[in-house]
Amino acid sequence: SGMSLGGYTASLLGTVEQDVADLEESRRSLMEALRQMERESRALFERTFEVARENFRTIFRKLFQGGKADMFLKETDDALESGIEIVAKPPGKELQSIALLSGGERSLTALAILFAVFQVKPSPFCILDEVDAALDETNVERFLRVLDGFVGPSQFCIVTHHKRTMAACQVLYGITMQKRGVS
Repeated sequence: SGMSLGGYTASLLGTVEQDVADLEESRRSLMEALRQMERESRALFERTFEVARENFRTIFRKLFQGGKADMFLKETDDALESGIEIVAKPPGKELQSIALLSGGERSLTALAILFAVFQVKPSPFCILDEVDAALDETNVERFLRVLDGFVGPSQFCIVTHHKRTMAACQVLYGITMQKRGVS
């Protein structure tokens, strides 16, 4: 074809150099896209966390009929890798970590968190399994009042042994076991 070996080598070298430049540009573009996705993910997480945080404060006060609670991101450089600190102050108590609350108070606080996150983006269907097990009669009433605010756009299936919770359900399915006293 009249092309010399030197011209072929120069042409091949030029193609390789162009391929390397293209790869470097693709890498830069990919890294920028990753940084952009990380910035957007962090901003979305922080906005969502703030909404859930405000929901938590409100729902906690409803469940406890007063008091206050909050949740904070632990101090780190990266919000996406941060832990969450939860503090609660039921009426008449000091602000403390949830680990120091009674079983019923911890359950109510956990329910406040669950409903706070659920309220950010409600789903059409939710299953709650024995969430009222550690609650006394008064706290079950509080739980049911808050739950009632979520029923409508969302349908709840509740697994429970608590008679008051069963009485509040619109539809009740029961299972009786062969052994007496076990249900």
